[in-house]
Amino acid sequence: MTGTPRTSRSGPRSPFRPRFLARLLPLAVLAPLATACGGSAGAQDSDTVTVTVGYQSKTINTVTAGTLLRSLGYFEEELAARGKQDGKTYKVTWQDYATGAPITAQMTAGKIDIGSMGDFPLLINAARGRQLGQPTRLVSVTGYNLRGGLNTVLTAPGSDLRSLSGLRGRKVSTSIGSAADGTLVRALKQAGLDPDEDIRKLNQQPSVGASALAAGSVDALSQFVAWPGQLAFEGKAKALYDGADLNLPTFHGVTVREKFAGEHAGVLDAFLTAQRRATDYVREKPVAAAESVAEETGLPAEAVYLYNGAHGIATFDPALRPELVAALKRDVPLLTSAKLVGPVDVDAFVDPEPLRRATRGSRPYPKAPAGPAAAKSELWLEGHDSTRTFDSPKALLRAAEGADVRAAYVPDALTGTLWFADRAVWVADGAELRAFVTPGHAETYVGRHAGARVVSHADAVELAS
Repeated sequence: MTGTPRTSRSGPRSPFRPRFLARLLPLAVLAPLATACGGSAGAQDSDTVTVTVGYQSKTINTVTAGTLLRSLGYFEEELAARGKQDGKTYKVTWQDYATGAPITAQMTAGKIDIGSMGDFPLLINAARGRQLGQPTRLVSVTGYNLRGGLNTVLTAPGSDLRSLSGLRGRKVSTSIGSAADGTLVRALKQAGLDPDEDIRKLNQQPSVGASALAAGSVDALSQFVAWPGQLAFEGKAKALYDGADLNLPTFHGVTVREKFAGEHAGVLDAFLTAQRRATDYVREKPVAAAESVAEETGLPAEAVYLYNGAHGIATFDPALRPELVAALKRDVPLLTSAKLVGPVDVDAFVDPEPLRRATRGSRPYPKAPAGPAAAKSELWLEGHDSTRTFDSPKALLRAAEGADVRAAYVPDALTGTLWFADRAVWVADGAELRAFVTPGHAETYVGRHAGARVVSHADAVELAS
């Protein structure tokens, strides 16, 4: 199985082309995929070097190493500059997939050089690479959330489910081996449920799971960015569990074949330099970046901005932060217990040296604050290429009244996870208004604050005015 290969000589490509999304395959059967793609990555003759990049266009937490990076043409620019120095011609082939599993399969077959994927698939990438004689290294991060808010469990809009405890005996769709599956397993255990015995778990591609939820053939869907935001924005689902409740970091990162990195260190430097430039872009021009990613992928720009915006759920920073590496180590036991990997030497897998080399002299980004204290409400009006920020959800609702609103975002008062104002659960607490991602959060808050009560979004708007 292949993704959609795109080959370009150094220089910006034409943006906004359609994508083909490969079907999700069980992560436990990666090895047979090794023969699925013809050709080999890192191909070269005396004057030409081809590098193959695997990415996930709709996993928008990876855009600085995939969708946005490709649109901006920064990697090709960096390679063109390198070609002027060494006299070589560099070509880039971009291959787009729905998940990290087929990217790992092609890397272990020597057919993809650089790939981006989530934390759980990264560990499988490390394990399969060693097992199949194509070791890989984690060289950078794309985006992260220190509390785990990038993963969400959803249910149908009309569902009577209020918490995970209600899932006992019910069917839940997820992608086994993904970060979303890891969130589901951990969350169910915290809720007192056995993930293997108390629910019926279906291993499905995200789009298949979304369709199953809409058709009523599953009761809940646990998925990663950007599926929860997209489905909520479109009114096709509502949040049942906020991954930030785990208070464990989750992230996506860039992995490279060890052999390729050794033979073409300059190409890897060019990629990481380009990724840093794309990171600067998404941080400095978040609305433009969201619009670009939306046009490239077909996702709603409003859902992209929920994650990738100025105060979005994701923080973009290529640094291999210690807390992210520590989280990766905590993920290993979950994957080994599921028999998806054997032991993984995380310290040997993580290689910060290429990023240090490529971004030497660059100022580090500040660590993202986590939790409700740092969260801001944000308003995006139609026809505007920037947003307005507010210190409280109430102030946002006042400003939005009578305006031509494209999207309004409010942070969860317990976790800080940003959500759409008209999809949030609202609570009136005296003169104040609080917003929450899930009914459970709202009920927890009401239980702790005498006189607080759940209200509808329409009532919250009226109370704000």
